Amino acid sequence: MYKDFGDLDHHPPCTAALTLAQLQSIQCNINEVERYFATCKDFRLSGVSHPFWCDWLYADPSQFLTPEALHYWHHQFWDHDMQWCKHTLGAGELDFRFSVLPPIASFYHFNQGVTKLKQRYIIVVIAGFPQVDTFHDHKHAIINAGLCRSQTTGAALNHWEIPKLEFMQSVAPSIHQASAVIQWSASTTEHAHIEVVKDPVTTTNNQNYNSQICCTLDCDEKCCLFNTAGTIPRLMHSIMAIRTWQTVQVTM
Repeated sequence: MYKDFGDLDHHPPCTAALTLAQLQSIQCNINEVERYFATCKDFRLSGVSHPFWCDWLYADPSQFLTPEALHYWHHQFWDHDMQWCKHTLGAGELDFRFSVLPPIASFYHFNQGVTKLKQRYIIVVIAGFPQVDTFHDHKHAIINAGLCRSQTTGAALNHWEIPKLEFMQSVAPSIHQASAVIQWSASTTEHAHIEVVKDPVTTTNNQNYNSQICCTLDCDEKCCLFNTAGTIPRLMHSIMAIRTWQTVQVTM
């Protein structure tokens, strides 16, 4: 189904029941990390064997995991729309067109262009070049012009297997269910992602990535449990000392 993400249809949500059924169908030892991840990939699963919401009776991740601005549309526009514009005009011409836009109060002016930035909104500055008025009616123009390219190899692509396109179709339904999505922040999970993925990866040699990450996290967990086990006796000793002091004070 993920190969159809570029079509106009709104695909069924990934419900809790569906995800848990897929996890239960995986016949693989979770301790065999590489093999387990490879098996999960067949179901387009991340490799988490016990989702944190698995025992939440009336909760469904397709509803409480609301669209998030950074990854749903900021990255969509930067990773794809911006690249199509850059391949159409060329980086130099695109930067020039941004730089000559007249400054407007309350809007940032990109006087040095935008192609060197990490991510920004896209403004229509490709007048006179092939444009997409209704994306799904005219998206073939992007493929035919060779503008949709791999981020790793730079080779032209002839498919629309872009999950972010499907994400965009989830925004309107989510607003009906949970109100404006801009109010929901991913700061907590993003911070956790830095702690448990981005920081640990700096201790690896970039080989056997998944198993090394898991090994690092396992070591961190064991150290945490060891510290906790060593702290409890000291806390109990302190509590007993305080209670003894209080008893002495009362008897006096």
